[in-house]
Amino acid sequence: MRIMIVDDNAAMRKVLAALFVSAGHEVVAVLEDGSRLEQSVHDTAPELLCLDYHLPGRNGLVLLRTINALAPDVDVVFMTASSEQNIEGMAADAGAAGFIRKPFSQSQIIDELHAIEETRKHARQPQRKGPALFGGRVSGSVVVADDNSSVRLVLKGLLEECGLKVVQSVASGSEAITAARQHKPKLLCLDVNMPVMGGIEALPEIVAASPETAVIMVTGCADKKLVAQAAGLGARGYIIKPLRPAYVQDFVRKLFGV
Repeated sequence: MRIMIVDDNAAMRKVLAALFVSAGHEVVAVLEDGSRLEQSVHDTAPELLCLDYHLPGRNGLVLLRTINALAPDVDVVFMTASSEQNIEGMAADAGAAGFIRKPFSQSQIIDELHAIEETRKHARQPQRKGPALFGGRVSGSVVVADDNSSVRLVLKGLLEECGLKVVQSVASGSEAITAARQHKPKLLCLDVNMPVMGGIEALPEIVAASPETAVIMVTGCADKKLVAQAAGLGARGYIIKPLRPAYVQDFVRKLFGV
């Protein structure tokens, strides 16, 4: 993959660059902060961005949201030594394709890159569908509701690889309600954290608008209280971010009894 590194620690930048090159990847840019990030992404067209959390100026979460809006096809590995509560979940909800906690071993970062490569391969080649995956075809329409364009892109690809048809992707709970009412989909993937109206708030109205739709929550943090609340409001389960092909496909198979 074509990789960009953004980290304010010179030694870390050097170690990561050497490791990625030795693993057969191409390092297209190395930055110490996010001041030139947008221009550098435009100029170098990376496929993957290794992004530190604590940076001068804009922090990694702000930059992650910026990149996902600017270039949703760029996968981001979020890296941090922070002990901040639920930072991994926040990064996942912001669209991180992977997460690495510092300090880490070489095998950890390489394994994370392999997992992202596998997800990329499945999510962006949706022409390989149902029978090859399950020995039987899953069919039906899907609405994807997530405020992050990168997550919408990946989830659409993974679901269509299962044989399902994503008829609409939306970015808010209110839009999800309208889409459920219009399409009456077989499946609706509903992000928990969205601006204006989140998934938990929208869920009862979606169930009322389309009672036969299987609604599954999509979240970076499977808090037990949240899971129980969603189930009580009619959700059929949940998918954890960052999204992984085997997990999503296994969930779909069990949900529809394939």
